[in-house]
This record gives sequence, structure tokens and C-alpha cells, in this order.
Amino acid sequence: MRNDIYDVLIIGAGLSGIGAACHLARECPDKRVAIVERRENMGGTWDLFRYPGIRSDSDMLSFSYDFQPWNKLQVLADGTSIRDYISQTAAEYQLDDKIHYGLQVSEANWSSEEQCWILQATSQRSGETRQFRSRFLMSCTGYYNYDSGYRPEFTGEADFRGRIVHPQHWPEDLDYRGKRVLVIGSGATAVTLVPAMAATAGHVTMLQRSPSYVYSLPAEDRLTGVLARLLPGDLAYRFARRRNIILQQLTFKACRRWPKFMRRHLLRKARQQLGPDFDMRHFSPAYMPWDERLCAVPDGDLFRVLREGSASVATGHIERFTENGVLLRSGETLEADIIITATGLNLQMMGGMGVSVDGQRMRLEEQMTYRGALVQNLPNLAWFFGYTNASWTLKADLAGRYVCRLLKHMDERGLASVTPRAPAGMSEEAGILDSLQAGYVQRGRRQLPRQGRQAPWRVEMDYRHDVRQLLERPVDDPSLAFAPVKSAHRRQAPAARAA
Repeated sequence: MRNDIYDVLIIGAGLSGIGAACHLARECPDKRVAIVERRENMGGTWDLFRYPGIRSDSDMLSFSYDFQPWNKLQVLADGTSIRDYISQTAAEYQLDDKIHYGLQVSEANWSSEEQCWILQATSQRSGETRQFRSRFLMSCTGYYNYDSGYRPEFTGEADFRGRIVHPQHWPEDLDYRGKRVLVIGSGATAVTLVPAMAATAGHVTMLQRSPSYVYSLPAEDRLTGVLARLLPGDLAYRFARRRNIILQQLTFKACRRWPKFMRRHLLRKARQQLGPDFDMRHFSPAYMPWDERLCAVPDGDLFRVLREGSASVATGHIERFTENGVLLRSGETLEADIIITATGLNLQMMGGMGVSVDGQRMRLEEQMTYRGALVQNLPNLAWFFGYTNASWTLKADLAGRYVCRLLKHMDERGLASVTPRAPAGMSEEAGILDSLQAGYVQRGRRQLPRQGRQAPWRVEMDYRHDVRQLLERPVDDPSLAFAPVKSAHRRQAPAARAA
């Protein structure tokens, strides 16, 4: 398997992985790069999720790559459009022949002797194993388990005579025309499903244990459309992208600094959409804005179907499933033919891959991250984890550009490996997302890296901070331990690239 020695191996052909490969093609075209993807198609999340109405929950101008502007007026794009965007970008950078589909990486071990990662992958179809070697490894697998979403067990499920579906595994044959649909949940998936299904279902009810903040965005960016007719090339879209990034950051900071004011603002906007007679307790969360992620809806589509009566919302705790629906603890019964359990995700780091250094297992949850891109004590490994308070891709782009800077720095100085080393006492007990109260974070918080007390070990979820850390600060840093290329490996390198 010596012919499978790569300069960089990327795990995951989703939005982050394809973006990382594009950055390498742009900045480090001499590198021999491969992508390993467990699914049979690229797209990651956008290939997996196929439920009605699936769309981005961030505006596409900031959700798209910084080098490949989104040049459409859709603000929240549908899943098919996002898949097409990823595929077109991959084709433009000639990535198709670099992707190895249908392979799940189970183990990655760094060999200090060989100065490379040795990975074990299994074919999803045949069960055969394959080994890869790579000088540098990029983990671009997202943050949740692709095999199973979060699915609590409800008392009496066996009594229900209808069909129960989790959105992560949407069946192609599900016919809900004219039927009563009950959607359990109040997050981004639920607020997307309800208006999408209400168009043809008999009636859709969103059952939530507690409300979320929901706000409306325009479905189309008309201002950018006007500017696009006046300005040359992609200038209008680049300007709008910068505008949206700034607005995201200002909104988040305002919610943190003036939470009561922003709460009143968000509730007032929801009231304007729902009308004066709507019971606002269904949209009045007990927590403050951005303790959990806000839910965006295009042109207020969720509010519209609630006003029109094709959908409704109920708030309460489930006592049990019944033959014909759900009984709440309050005694209220919600009848349904189909129940959709939009109950969330299960966190999973690095796609469930085991990571070792010279045979010693390393646990991600015991390490900190360096500049939010590398991992403490793990040589030549970049870990892509996007923003929770802004578009995921913003951070992935910064991480991709940083890794290119790092690789060029190492090449110029004849260096084979880089390992982040933290001083004693830098780690906190908290994980990097402990301040976020979302259920999936709290359930999986023990899987996440530790938070650091200060930069470069502290994850701030702040775009401007990360621009300084990843793009503006020097690559060389006392926190990074570099090792030179061994002479034997230097002689082997040309043969490896030619393989």
C-alpha cells in the first residue's frame, strides 16, 4: 500500500472537505491530495438529509465559500441547490478523481518513525479494508452521527397505528397528502418541515416541549439583485457577503450584551408576523437569545401557515403515544396519522474515527484546540469545526486557508511535522460549546475538546478574532513543536508524489 502515500488526506467530502481541497488546489497545487468519503456521493449533510423543505439555516452569501461567491438571490437555499453548488465547485477545481467514495475510516495512527498518518478504512459495500498513508490529515466530518439521529423512546409507541419517521432517515415512499402530521420538535428541522408539509398535508401540528426564537428573513436578497445589475462581476455579492458577516456578528454580540432588549425585539417581530390574537407563549422561550441557536424562516413561511390555519403549534410534555396520536401531560390529545420525531442530532467527533499517536489512543475530549484548527498533542492534524453563532463555512474557510499557510511554512523550512503543545494549567473543565444550551450539545458535551483559558487555546466563536489568529498572526509560534524531515523520508518523497 506504499503507493497510497499522500501529502494531505481529507476525511469527508461535504461542504468543509470540498472547501479544504479547493484551498489546497489554490494555494498548494503541488500537494498530492485525496478525499475519503463514507457515502457514495459528495455533499455530506446535504446529501444525507432529504426531508421536505430541507434548506440552509444561514444566509447563503456567508454560508458559501469565500473563493466561490453564491451568485443567486436565494437567502436560505434549498438542499438541492446547495448540493449542486458543492458539486459545481468540486468540478471547477477538478476534485472528482481525488475522492474515494464508500470508505469509512475507523482508525488513524500517527507514526513518528514514518512521519505520517496510517489510516484503516473499510468499504461500506464489500467490507474489505484499505490502508492509506498521509503526511497531513484533515478531519472534515462535521459534528454529528450520520448513522442515527437523537431519538428518545416514548411510552406507548407500539400502540400508535400510524407511521413514525425521523427526518435524518426520511423514507422516499412517505405519502402525507391529506393526512394529519404531528412534528415533534421546535428547532431548525421542525420549523422547516411544518410549512413544507402544510402545503399538501391535511393538517400539520408542531409539538414542542419548549419554544425557540424564530425570526423571518427575506426569501430573496432584492438589494443585492439591484446592485448586481449596477456593479461588475461578483462585486455586489462580495459586498453583500461582507455585509451579512458583519450583521451576524453584531446581532450575536447585541444578544449577549443586551439580552432583554433583543428578546423583546425578537418577540415583537414574531408578534407582527403571527397577528394580535395568537398565543405568544408558543414563541416565548424561557432562555435568552443565543443561549440556543436562533431559527430563521424565509418570508415568515412558518408564521404564514399558522395564521392561515393549515398548521398549528402546541406546547407541552408527552405523557404517552396512543393509537391515534399523542396524549400530553396536560390531558390534551393530539391526533395524527404520521408522527415526525424532529428531536435532534447525536454528536460525534471525527466521524467516530479512533485516533492514536505511536499506538497510544488519544481522546479528543481530553485535548484543547490550537487556534480552533489544530488539536493539542496530535501531529499534523487539522480539525474543522464551524461556527454555532454564524455560518459554518466561515470558520471552515479560515481553517483551510490557515492549513495552507502552515504547509507552505513547513515546506520552506524542511519540516515534517507540527504538534501543538500547551503549557500546564491552560485547560478548563468546560468544553468548547458548554455555553450553548442546545440539547444536542448538552447530551454530547463530553465528546468535545476542552476549552482553553486564553488564546491560542480558547475557542471564541468570533469571526474577526479568528481572522487575526488564523490569517494575520505569524505561523511560527512557541506553542507549536516542529520536527524536521528525516533524511530517509526526504529521499522517498519524490517517489511518493509520483505514485
